[in-house]
Amino acid sequence: MSGARKSPPPRVDLDATRERLSRLGLAHAAEQLEPRLTEAVKDELTPHRMLDQILDEELSFREERRIRTALKLSGLPTGQTLGSFDFTFQPAIDRSQIETLATCAWIREKRNILLQGPPGVGKTHLAVALGVKAVENGFSVAFMRLEDLLAAMRRDAEASPTRLRRRKYVNVALLIIDEVGFEPMTRQEACLLFRLVSYRYGRGSMLITTNKGIRDWPEVLAGDEVLATAILDRLLHKSHVLDIKGRSYRMRELEQAAAARA
Repeated sequence: MSGARKSPPPRVDLDATRERLSRLGLAHAAEQLEPRLTEAVKDELTPHRMLDQILDEELSFREERRIRTALKLSGLPTGQTLGSFDFTFQPAIDRSQIETLATCAWIREKRNILLQGPPGVGKTHLAVALGVKAVENGFSVAFMRLEDLLAAMRRDAEASPTRLRRRKYVNVALLIIDEVGFEPMTRQEACLLFRLVSYRYGRGSMLITTNKGIRDWPEVLAGDEVLATAILDRLLHKSHVLDIKGRSYRMRELEQAAAARA
């Protein structure tokens, strides 16, 4: 008498599995299920190894999506990263210091950065690049040019503390303020900046780019030395001050364009 025939293995219902993964919010894993199963059979992977691969892909997909969304919400300009910064053109910049700042330990410690130097030396590029690193490390970031920040603060001048705390420029982990010093502030604007700096002191980090040295801040802040001292006292406590000196990137590009036409 012949032996009992082996029954074929039960068929896997991928559609049902994909639906369950989608209902659990694992949409990317659901998309990758079939190709990963095919690879697992081909490479003779154990079930738990295949599951690890699918979950790793889901986690990577979610992290990439988080970074994309956070960058869009931050207002950071695109294309300005540490990888695209030309350190050879600005040898005065300590690259190792910038790479240390890129670890974001200063944000965890609620410290500030003041990037000062003449126009065109790369202050904004470095500020944006450090902002990108902050997003990648999980911190909330807002990038604002000073004129936009002042306009927002004027609109919120009469806001209650509760409503003010909901504003992005108040509650993000890192607020980047670009182009301080090109135009003097009115006394109202200087007072609003003092209110912001005072509130964020010890609660969140700020990164400011400016073309003015510290001694010139009173003329920026409506000529009020007392107010300037109060703001700088809070900004510079536990801060990193980077004084960038060198040639202008924009002037270099103009020189290269002129040379190409010659």
